[in-house]
Amino acid sequence: MKTLSSRAALSLTALSAALVLAACGRDERIPVPADSTAANGSANSSAPTTTAANSANSTDSATGSPNAAITSNPPGAIGTASTAPLPAADAQFVSKAAEGGQFEVEVAKLAADKASDSQVKSFAQMLLDDHNSANEKLRQIASSHGVALPASLPDDMKKQIDELGKLSGADFDKQFVKVVGLKDHQHDIADFEKASKTAQSEDVKSFAQQTLPTLKKHLAAAEKLPAKG
Repeated sequence: MKTLSSRAALSLTALSAALVLAACGRDERIPVPADSTAANGSANSSAPTTTAANSANSTDSATGSPNAAITSNPPGAIGTASTAPLPAADAQFVSKAAEGGQFEVEVAKLAADKASDSQVKSFAQMLLDDHNSANEKLRQIASSHGVALPASLPDDMKKQIDELGKLSGADFDKQFVKVVGLKDHQHDIADFEKASKTAQSEDVKSFAQQTLPTLKKHLAAAEKLPAKG
């Protein structure tokens, strides 16, 4: 009996050792990938990036969406200062300024040919250059607002040009400086000063403000001409 018990104990010990070896063998036969944790970590870390990218795309889509454009520029919004229809007072000023500017150009051309005094000729050339430039700016403003400028000068301005055309020499110089250099510019300065303060359209107001110093320069130059007396 004692020998049988010893053999049984040895068998149990051998069986336990075999089970341990078998278990160790399974661990060796099913290795855990060394980079599985890193791979999982990498995948997990890329998820926020994808989410952030989707968020950014969502933001960009919202910014560039038609709905966003409509919100920024709602239908029926008032036009910009350079394209909106002009208030009646502004439109009247633009038309009147266009007539005055064209009159200055036409009479300056006449003076450049008929004036006898060299200073009067130089004054006429200054009027021609400055008013041609101002007239072009005014045409652009009128066009942007859909304002039709007068096609020709009014009768009273045509009459003044005709009367000046009949004069010559010192008589022409004196009348040109009196009518155009002094009287006409005094009248224009008053109109432009008013528009520079009260015009509702920003580009009309800006035109009046920018042109006003030129008109005052013309008046100051006319007051210094010897032919003014």
